[in-house]
Amino acid sequence: ISHKTELYRETPSTCLPVVYSPNYNITFLGLEKLHPFDAGKWGKVIHFLKEEQFLTDENIVEAQEATEQDLLVVHTKHYLNKLKWSLVVATITEIPPLLFLPNFLVQRKVLRPLRTQTGGTIMAGKLAIERGWAINVGGGFHHCSSDKGGGFCAYADITLAIKFLFERVEGISKATIIDLDAHQGNGHERDFLDDDRVYIMDVYNRYIYPGDGYAKRAIKRKVELDWGTEDQEYLQKVKQNSERALSEMRPDIIVYNAGTDILDGDPLGGLSISPQGIIKRDEIVFRVARQQGIPILMVTSGGYQRKTARIIADSILNLHWMGLLGSGATNEAGPSTAPGAAGGSVSMGTRLSPR
Repeated sequence: ISHKTELYRETPSTCLPVVYSPNYNITFLGLEKLHPFDAGKWGKVIHFLKEEQFLTDENIVEAQEATEQDLLVVHTKHYLNKLKWSLVVATITEIPPLLFLPNFLVQRKVLRPLRTQTGGTIMAGKLAIERGWAINVGGGFHHCSSDKGGGFCAYADITLAIKFLFERVEGISKATIIDLDAHQGNGHERDFLDDDRVYIMDVYNRYIYPGDGYAKRAIKRKVELDWGTEDQEYLQKVKQNSERALSEMRPDIIVYNAGTDILDGDPLGGLSISPQGIIKRDEIVFRVARQQGIPILMVTSGGYQRKTARIIADSILNLHWMGLLGSGATNEAGPSTAPGAAGGSVSMGTRLSPR
């Protein structure tokens, strides 16, 4: 029998299925500046979306922190106990100075934000089924598996979201992960290595971290890119492979790992995709999901430059303007003709008609 969780509470229908908490952001003595990662990027995305009147404080779904019970749905007790050592967390997050901090501070300032983002991904899974789409403005910790973290990923939020759905939602028995972060998603791959219910498509720079050959065996559709891949080749590969992946197995949910570290100039990704290319990529994935009536959960994952937050916000706004964020169930008969509400926000309980 499933444990009691706060993460599957009912969400008011007045909320958009966009999940966030101010607790996502890692701000601590400037330590976050020692990582190539913009540790306040999640808050900036929300700020831009509010500026454009897409979101308000009232219509965001507030993420709840995943509890130990929630995490144990996937993680081993042994792994969670290891996170009580600052050295382990410093290694996983790649923020070496954490090594010198007492663990209660590491828990509060680094792991709690990551647990809250993890809770957000689990919550967004349920919302995606109910509304047809959901976006967690954080999450996408695709290097973490049940018993091993790494690459800034301390909790396996993608695996957790899928396992929660399988356990708790009637009729959800197949999932597809479309992982378009620049790095191979070896965490969820290890977790679902022998699980036929999960189809993994992964498009990544073949020459960078993690190069996990063992985990690659879990990838059903593997697209390995060369250094400096540009928009045209990239978008063609994304479109072709997304369509083929969904025709090979029609899932009940798509988890879309929308890393922005494919951006030209990213110090870790090594690809050369333009901001416009990222926006187009997200549109391609949402369009194929929405056209086929498959619920989609998007997480934001990697992206290591200051300009990343603006691009994520612009991409979400583009999905809205393209009519790909209709609310309501995906299996209604055809899109409704109800226009968006005033101020550019989506009127709830209706599908946005394609413009």
